[in-house]
Amino acid sequence: MKKAVFFDMNETLLNLSLLEKQFDKHFEDKYALKYWFTKLLHSSTVMGIMGVYKDFGELAAVALEQLFYENELALSQETKNEILGAFKKLPAYDDVRPALELLRANDIRVVALSNSSLEMIKEQLSNASIMDLFDSYYSVDDVSKYKPFEDIYLSVAQQENLTLEDIFMVATHDWDLFGAKKAGLSTAYISRKREIYHPFYTPANFTATDMTDLMRQIFNFKS
Repeated sequence: MKKAVFFDMNETLLNLSLLEKQFDKHFEDKYALKYWFTKLLHSSTVMGIMGVYKDFGELAAVALEQLFYENELALSQETKNEILGAFKKLPAYDDVRPALELLRANDIRVVALSNSSLEMIKEQLSNASIMDLFDSYYSVDDVSKYKPFEDIYLSVAQQENLTLEDIFMVATHDWDLFGAKKAGLSTAYISRKREIYHPFYTPANFTATDMTDLMRQIFNFKS
């Protein structure tokens, strides 16, 4: 039986609704947030390939500057702080606490893995009122390489004294699960938005639209 679940955070556990409201203040395009996040992930991937590392928050700020520039909009420091600050205050999805409580009740270790800094992770989990349900949390700062490169998955498994066979990685990002699967972890996909799971990425072992249902699938918990 699996001993631990590694969770991605943004969009997987935390709802981006507050961030969407911030982007809606400045852009008429409903895809502006998605485009910004895509630019952010693109830069982190390129940096990872080239063996260069910067704090994910720094990359987020640069992607935001690029987005405003491309749309011929002025970006003040106040606006930048307001938008990026919303990241710290994201609420958890309604299905998250019941799912995590179910894991804790069955002695399954609950671990967060994020591209964000350790300080940011701590703030996010605290502000979302789910910090009490986590055994531990880790930032890619530990390995100086972002997800989905295998370094963080392997490093956390080692630090938690777990074998790869002990772990499920849960995310709403197919690229994150692709990386975890290549590293040797089992994976579970939580569908949070209308997207097709990339057909060239290794499929997840389990899929659901509700986090508690997903945990029941993985561990065969009884209702």
